[in-house]
Amino acid sequence: MNVRVALDAMGGDNAPGEVVLGAVQAAREYGMGVYLVGREQVIRAELARHDTSGLDLPILHTDEVIEMDEHPANAVRRKKNASMTLALQLVRDGAALGAVSAGNSGAMMAASLFVLKRIAGVDRPALGSIFPTKKSVCFVIDMGANTDCKPDYLQQFALMGSIYMQRIFNIPSPRVGLLANGEEETKGNQQVIETHQLLKANAAALGLNFIGNVEGRDIPTGEVDVVVCDGFVGNVVLKLSEGLVETLLEVLRTQMSSSLASKLAAAVLRPGLRRVFKRLDYAEYGGVPLLGVNGSAIVAHGRSNAKAIKNALRVAREVADMGVATAIADGQAKLEVLKGGHP
Repeated sequence: MNVRVALDAMGGDNAPGEVVLGAVQAAREYGMGVYLVGREQVIRAELARHDTSGLDLPILHTDEVIEMDEHPANAVRRKKNASMTLALQLVRDGAALGAVSAGNSGAMMAASLFVLKRIAGVDRPALGSIFPTKKSVCFVIDMGANTDCKPDYLQQFALMGSIYMQRIFNIPSPRVGLLANGEEETKGNQQVIETHQLLKANAAALGLNFIGNVEGRDIPTGEVDVVVCDGFVGNVVLKLSEGLVETLLEVLRTQMSSSLASKLAAAVLRPGLRRVFKRLDYAEYGGVPLLGVNGSAIVAHGRSNAKAIKNALRVAREVADMGVATAIADGQAKLEVLKGGHP
């Protein structure tokens, strides 16, 4: 039997069509099984549009779906059998390695906390996102789960982000930076200044390669592997980056078709441009992991296409296979000892 990941087939702006197609592609390309959780009749109609012979795509039926405009916590409490909740229950019960949803992101986070629970000692689970850089990629954490943070939370984010980059991107000693408005350790608001001192004091004991403060421009240059910030700042960074990439790609496409000479030049440059577009395409990186819960929970972009869903399923399996949650639990135990608590 194939190893399976659970997918909320009803979540996202392009559900169920693109979501189901992404599952079919993941099953075929990655040799993985995918539980499709949602309205069975609708899911079967979408599957019928594709060649699914030999693929492991079981359906778990439920009529309940959390809509994008619902209040996250209220919806999770009210809809006990919502598709994203049942997907997470499959993870909790050991039937699936991980869960993916492109639906209401707040509800996916609330459901993950409710079903999978926090890792012992973790104050606030956090969302981390991959950003392409000149050299490779950078992981920014938190991206919006926690808008008001204490220094202790940010220290935990640093630990979780470092473990993620070690396990998923095979970086032995990820460079961890604290996002600030200057490189000097005296820069930043009170939260950043206190967090800097905390990381500086505990980095060695936690096995963190803390390089100090970094600025926003250091994210795309590839000078840092993990960037730590609160969710308010991180979400601004994310939305600004998405807008810049979309604008850049649109400007390039417009210029490449503006004249015959531009079209000819574009034809010559097309292979290189395709590689650039691929590196800047969010769909290549799948979804955003929610770190700090007991299991693999991936929050995909609401507008995810089939490629994004396919890669989010891949990421969910990788997070589970590489033991990210277990490693975070071990790291958190060390942190508790430093704080004078009990592991």
